[in-house]
Amino acid sequence: MNYSPLIDQLIEAFRRLPGVGPKSAQRMVLHFLEKDRNGGKVLADALQAAMDGVGHCEKCRTLSEDTLCRICQNPARDQQTICVVETPADVFAVEQTASYKGLYFVLMGHLSPIDGIGPDEIGIGQLTDLVTNSDISEIILATNPTVEGEATAYYIAEQFNSPAMQARDIRISRIAHGVPVGGELEYIDGGTLIHSFAGRLQINKNQAG
Repeated sequence: MNYSPLIDQLIEAFRRLPGVGPKSAQRMVLHFLEKDRNGGKVLADALQAAMDGVGHCEKCRTLSEDTLCRICQNPARDQQTICVVETPADVFAVEQTASYKGLYFVLMGHLSPIDGIGPDEIGIGQLTDLVTNSDISEIILATNPTVEGEATAYYIAEQFNSPAMQARDIRISRIAHGVPVGGELEYIDGGTLIHSFAGRLQINKNQAG
């Protein structure tokens, strides 16, 4: 680049953001320098504060500046249901639906032996301890519908199939994967259709008897 070292450095910093290429980074940097220096300072201060102050919730492991995140601190949440997700972004996605009122556990990834990521790296032991020492009655496995996500969900389910866990009658469920709302069958990939048929629900009343 032909800018000053500080400008070049700032452009390279913006390029660290996902989906931001050289041109987009350049536009953002020039916008702040030319038109919104106060906004740039606000952004810098907020980013510095977050980098210094945000860690992980000790209970569910999502991002939080407190020892326990707001969800784990909220007594109004369903204390008997826990949703297992891969990343904090998944927590945000579920919360935006406003349809789930239980607790979470964030794996911070998925099982990937080829990358050296095993049960310890994603906190399976911590999840087991959390369920064992609580009143959890349902575990919702909401890992991604990828090969790794499916393997992770299966592994977690197996950990709770011990006699001790079965005695507690803990329900283990997997989120459904299927045709998206507004989608058309002819454009849906085969894997999605297979999940859709496997997870189909009955919608008519039982006529037997």
